[in-house]
Formats: sequence, structure tokens, C-alpha cells
Amino acid sequence: MPSPEKSQPESMQRHIRLLSHPGDYGIDPVPLRWGAGTPAERGPLIGTLGDPARRNVIGSHSGSYTVYRALAVAAGALDPEHQADLTDTRPTHTIGPFPQWHGPKRIVSLDPYGAIVQDVFRDYYAQGIDIRPTIAITAAHLVLPEVSAAIAAGRLVPDGRVLLADGECVVTKAAIEPAWHLPGIAERFGVNEGRLRRVLFEETGGMFSELVTRGDLEVFLPPIGGQTVYLFGDVSQLGTPHARITARVHDECNGSDVFGSDICTCRPYLTHAVEECIKGAQQGGVGVIIYFRKEGRALGEVTKFLVYNARKRQPGGDRAERYFARTECVAGVQDMRFQELMPDVLHWLGISHIDRFVSMSNMKHDAVTASGITIGTRVKIPRELIPKDAKVEMDAKVAAGYYTDSTLPAASELAEAKGRAYVIPPAAAPASELLPEDEARGRERA
Repeated sequence: MPSPEKSQPESMQRHIRLLSHPGDYGIDPVPLRWGAGTPAERGPLIGTLGDPARRNVIGSHSGSYTVYRALAVAAGALDPEHQADLTDTRPTHTIGPFPQWHGPKRIVSLDPYGAIVQDVFRDYYAQGIDIRPTIAITAAHLVLPEVSAAIAAGRLVPDGRVLLADGECVVTKAAIEPAWHLPGIAERFGVNEGRLRRVLFEETGGMFSELVTRGDLEVFLPPIGGQTVYLFGDVSQLGTPHARITARVHDECNGSDVFGSDICTCRPYLTHAVEECIKGAQQGGVGVIIYFRKEGRALGEVTKFLVYNARKRQPGGDRAERYFARTECVAGVQDMRFQELMPDVLHWLGISHIDRFVSMSNMKHDAVTASGITIGTRVKIPRELIPKDAKVEMDAKVAAGYYTDSTLPAASELAEAKGRAYVIPPAAAPASELLPEDEARGRERA
């Protein structure tokens, strides 16, 4: 733990200078033209803090971790002037550039050049400008018990390339931080850019004053979670006309994905998608899993757990007909994931057609196809993979428009309580109810 008496760096001792207006003396942001045809014309995103006058974005790098960075600086654990040594950090695999990277409308929520800034913006590095990658690409192995079970059941066969004999999956993975082009975001949602900026400013508690004072800055690095892409097979096929793509877009569910909670289908559907991606890659295609940090439909885990309580305790029990209503009662809205931005990462990957889309979501399907990407087959979750307590969720979603090739549940079926009721274990006995021998043992220990 750093000592409170530790002297702060010189940069922390100087007076605070607000760079809130474009006409202020000394402000000279690096020019940025979103969607330009070449990196040189587009320019880099400068979100670092070493030279504030040259910054050309609102916010700073690291997304939702910016506050931890600030805490590290405040505690004296991190030098605010530190510049990352990017030696040997270049991507393990090449992705792009693709035609979808050009033009101001196709990609508006991430920087397509974010993984290759060291190469395409080397002249800026030579000038001493601190540019950080917003995308990192590496190689990895995945170890999932469900994959081992699929091998044991004969559904998957190791090939030594995509799937190893010990059950490990060979993948390429990319971590992506968000970078929002505000004019493009506003157009995507059909709202006025000025109103978008004002609401972002107000609903973040005034955290980013440049949203309303710096109209010359068009890119915002929002303090939200990003996304991770897992690629199975030969990534060099991406962007080619013959590439056969199996894909799932998955939104974070910590309870199910990590801990196996059975109130939803998230982990079973995710691992089924991994199995589909392995098969697709073994057949010469590319498997794509995109994992967004949008916990609880982007409502957050606290809201999610409150809704669980409301569903289980409501009169009549947990049932599909009230599934979305209970969410809206707590959160004021059923869903805040806004899938309109989701297809950007598919365009970053150069994808124009998905052969097998492992998703039943009508919102995801419609967002993908509206962006110009075509979809062949939609792959539903096998019924045997749906946990018993998740039947409420699945019936509610199918009734609301989720893809199915079977009969829609009837109104009477939706009204039936199918979710497991809470079983609350009895509280521990109070001290006054302890047996005499327990009290005696307590006195002996004292």
C-alpha cells in the first residue's frame, strides 16, 4: 500500500487546466476524419493524457477500468506520465483491413484500426505522440468441460488442428474497447447529435463536460465494458467470398456463463455455440463467438437479481406471461442492449454472410440483417440443454418473437408457474436457544 506521505509526480502538483472549449489557447487536437479511405487520412485516436492539447477524443482509454487507473495514480502506484512499451505486442494474426472499415456509417462503435496502430500510425509515434491500441489480438487454448463431454458422446472428434486430443480448442481471440463516433451513433439511433451529447453528459453525472462544450471532438471513449471475439479455424478466410461462417453473438451473463446458474440458458447456449463453431471450423469454415459485456441486458447485475426476486415472489409464482413485465417494473425498460451497435464487430471481421447463426434472438437477427449482413440457417438451442428453471425465460422469449420451428406456447401455458420457487434455508438458532452444553463449551473456549 503506497504511503499517503509519498510525494506526488510533478504532473499531479500543477494547477488544473480545463480544456473545455475548442477556442482555448494551445488546444491543437490531431485531425481526425472518421471513415476516411486510408489510415493516413483518418488519423489516430489520441485518448492518452500526457499531452492534453493534442487529444482528439472525449474520455480516455481502458473503458470501465479508467476509474481504477485514476485510483492507481491517486495512490501513487502509477506514474501518470507512463507510456506503454508496446514491444512484441503486435497481433498474433492479421485481421483486415476490409472494405467495411471505410465510410463513416458502417462501423461507429469501435476503431477498426485499433489493433494495428503501431504500423499504420508509425509517423505519429515518431513525433512522440502517445497512441494506445484499442484492440489486442492473441492466440489461446480454451478448456471447457462441455467440449470434453461432446467428445465423449461422439458429437465432436479431435482433429489436431482446431480441437486437440485432450479436448483443448485452439482459438484466436481479440479484446476490443469501445470507441463511439458520436455523429454516427446519433444517426444509427435516429436522434439529434446535440441531444445525444447532452443526455450522455447528464446521465453520467456531468462526468464528461466536453460532450457539450467540444463539438469539434466527434469520438467518445465511453467508460463501459467492451467485447471479446473468439475465432475458430483459419482466420485468413475472413473477408473472402467463400468463407463459411458459424457465429454467435453473446451478451454477458456472469451467473450462468461462469457459475452455472440454471435460471437462464446463457451458458448452455454459449457452449453449444462453441461446439457448432468447432464443427464449422473443422469443415473448413470459421467459427466466431462475440462476447459483449452487457450484463443483465445491460441493466446490470444488481437490477438483474432484484428482478429475480420479484419474479419468484410475485403472486402466482414465476411464469412466462410476467417475465418481461417484472423487468420493466424494476428497471423501467425491458432491455438496454441496443443491438443496433452490435453488427459493427462483424463488419470489422469482414463478414458479409453468416451461414449458421447460433441465436434465437429476433433483435440480434434483425440488427445483423439491417446492417447488410445476410444470414442462412438459424440454430436454436437443443431442448435438452434448457435448464428446468429456465423454461420461463425460453417460453417468454419465444412468445415475444424469438425464433422457433415449433408451436408457440399458448396463453394458458404462459400463465402456468414453471419457475422454481425459492427455498430459503432456516436461520441459525439465536444464542438464547443454544443448549446448555453449547454454552459450557463456549465458556471453556473463552
